Amino acid sequence: MLRSWPLPLSLPVLKADVSHIGALAAPLILTQFAQVALSTTGIVMMGWLGPLDIAAGGLALAVFNLLRTTGTGLVTPTGNLVATAAAAGLETPHAAAAVRDMVRASFAIATLAGLVFWAMMLGAGHALRWMGQDAAVVARTADYLFAAAPGILPLLWFQALRNFTVGLRRPGPLLAITLTAVAVNAALNYVLTVGAFGIAGMGLAGIAWSSTLVSLFSFFVFLLIVRRDPTLRRLLSVRIWKTGRQALWRTWKMGLPVAATYGSEAGFFAAIALLVGALGTDALAAHTVVNQAVYIVFMISVGLSHATSICISRTWAQDDIATSRRYGYTGLGMGIACMVLIGVIYWATPQWVLGVFLHKPDAGADAVRLIAGKLLLLAAVLQVFDCAQNIGIGILRGAGETGTSFVMTLIGYWAVGLPGAWLLSNWLDLGVTGVWLGLTLGLIVTAAQLVMRFRRLIADRSANRESCLAL
Repeated sequence: MLRSWPLPLSLPVLKADVSHIGALAAPLILTQFAQVALSTTGIVMMGWLGPLDIAAGGLALAVFNLLRTTGTGLVTPTGNLVATAAAAGLETPHAAAAVRDMVRASFAIATLAGLVFWAMMLGAGHALRWMGQDAAVVARTADYLFAAAPGILPLLWFQALRNFTVGLRRPGPLLAITLTAVAVNAALNYVLTVGAFGIAGMGLAGIAWSSTLVSLFSFFVFLLIVRRDPTLRRLLSVRIWKTGRQALWRTWKMGLPVAATYGSEAGFFAAIALLVGALGTDALAAHTVVNQAVYIVFMISVGLSHATSICISRTWAQDDIATSRRYGYTGLGMGIACMVLIGVIYWATPQWVLGVFLHKPDAGADAVRLIAGKLLLLAAVLQVFDCAQNIGIGILRGAGETGTSFVMTLIGYWAVGLPGAWLLSNWLDLGVTGVWLGLTLGLIVTAAQLVMRFRRLIADRSANRESCLAL
């Protein structure tokens, strides 16, 4: 039994692996927390405006996050490609040139995706009206997306730059930049939403304009800082018109399935939001609040997923299967342990968690709070499997496999989760609770498939190496 246990039995080895993954993941997690604080600040402000604005803002964020996540997926493999190229030694001109070309390709893809997504956000309001959403909610959603659309370009540029620095294991002051952005965003949110200093408040649209301005600010500050680093400056090139065809193809080829996988997940959550929206404004507002609580802690999964993926990329390229295996299961165990701990907090102090978002004392907020309390209990279980599937995707990406992740998310999210959510909410009349039960089921199936696939990859790679040694 002990021989089949995936984690290392040696405590010193386990400590070393946790330390290695944690050292890379910690700044990424803190940066992710700081980044999610931007959207959290917006939802807190929506809470001051009322349930209608929470519902509209939640619907807008579902659309925005779908496009943002898909675009982020396109440039995420830049970190892996840069790490692989850097493994040959940055002192060699060939490796340095390869890194620069990968960065140019990443920025070229980010620019193209950003322009396409900008146009899609401008037309999203019309599409939502055809999907059975409340007219008043859709009207405010369209206003939000109009203001948020210009921010998608600098946001994706920031992600391309970030993956370049992470791939070289020199993330720089990402946390400091993002914390500064949080402070700027909070001030802009207040001024543009409720009005101050002679500026008229714009309500929900003010939150979106704040996000757009902060995305632009964050990118240019990060770019200036990276250019001050001698090593990074030597390898950074944003002249996208000089992108080599091979680098562009490699980045696109690896990024497309990652984007499809990320987009599949984000699209699934967007479809869930539409299902909930059809149940009423209060249900959508409650879903938005609890979903944001889950999204905050999900940043732990994102940081661990990136860190574990980068660690595996290096050892997999060196044919160190045993270490790759340990890194994969250690990263997975670290994520699950964090989610269980946070789930206990949800169960113990639900009103404190929800009070951060629902602080307006009126009958509408009370109805939303009642629904949200039930969903938060489900979220404590859901986020364990959400974490597992996200880290599972990162593990497979580190092993150079991205296509199967997309297929597995299609099965888990769309063939199991979404139909399950619809059946449980409508046929069994469980309402929004049924939607979240279906959501949880989809995440369980996805996580199980990804972990099983990693086990198979390790077994196959080990068998192939043993065959070669035998010859």
